[in-house]
Amino acid sequence: MNEISNKVKKSYMRNFVFKILLAGDGGVGKTTLLRRYVNGVFDESTIQTVGVDFFLKEMHFEDLNASCTLQLWDLGGQERFRHILESFVMGARGALLLFDLTNMPKIEGILNWVNIVRSHDINLPILFVGTKLDLSELIAVDDNSAMDIKNTFKMIDFLKTSSKTGYNVELVFETISKYLIQHFKF
Repeated sequence: MNEISNKVKKSYMRNFVFKILLAGDGGVGKTTLLRRYVNGVFDESTIQTVGVDFFLKEMHFEDLNASCTLQLWDLGGQERFRHILESFVMGARGALLLFDLTNMPKIEGILNWVNIVRSHDINLPILFVGTKLDLSELIAVDDNSAMDIKNTFKMIDFLKTSSKTGYNVELVFETISKYLIQHFKF
């Protein structure tokens, strides 16, 4: 009986597909975070993303009776690729804006990325993600400064992560996914 009820429960599970953008300057760790999340490995020899890269990941949330497929779009952070990015942001449901915790981000740089990812949806939910937490002796951005930036640009939350150690990697994607499921508009 329990096996049958589980099958019935799963058949009523809500299924979502979310296009999630990963944005941020070159070298902040977007591709490294994605590879850690999708493949479970840390690869510090990652080369810069030319234009855009794409990853898929399935997630299941029993507590929300939902599952989702994440279409993860890794936007190249180099200035020379920015002109092609607008066509890739259309249809996005959310974004991760990454910055390197060992370097204080420039407000104009954050503004530029917010404008890029919100170019088709002024209210696009953005999760502010500080990377390279494992370099603790080099951290240059305190939590209050990061929260001020998050609040200034009306982002949904701020999390710190390390692709090297795996710290909070899953939580980053769970947080944006759960937010999107809970705020999904048909």
